[in-house]
Amino acid sequence: MLQIRPNCEHCNKALPNTSTEAMICSFECTYCKQCAVLVFENVCPNCNGNFVERPIRPDKLLEKHPASTQQIFIPKNLEEVKKNQNSIKIIPPAKR
Repeated sequence: MLQIRPNCEHCNKALPNTSTEAMICSFECTYCKQCAVLVFENVCPNCNGNFVERPIRPDKLLEKHPASTQQIFIPKNLEEVKKNQNSIKIIPPAKR
């Protein structure tokens, strides 16, 4: 079950459950769209995976399965991120 983390790990922007700005990787690293797309170029700085939009948990399920309240705020060293991004090859999505 997704944790639904409450903030961007890089800029600390609030990303509540209802946010359409939340992006996650397969390990649930959580970033706002601006950081995920513009700063990290759709490559997670932690695992080098890609980002997808985080789903919104329906209100009726939040009581039984609450969103996480644990904030993770670890701004990334952008010079180091750029080095890592340049060392991996991103495979473009298949054409439909």
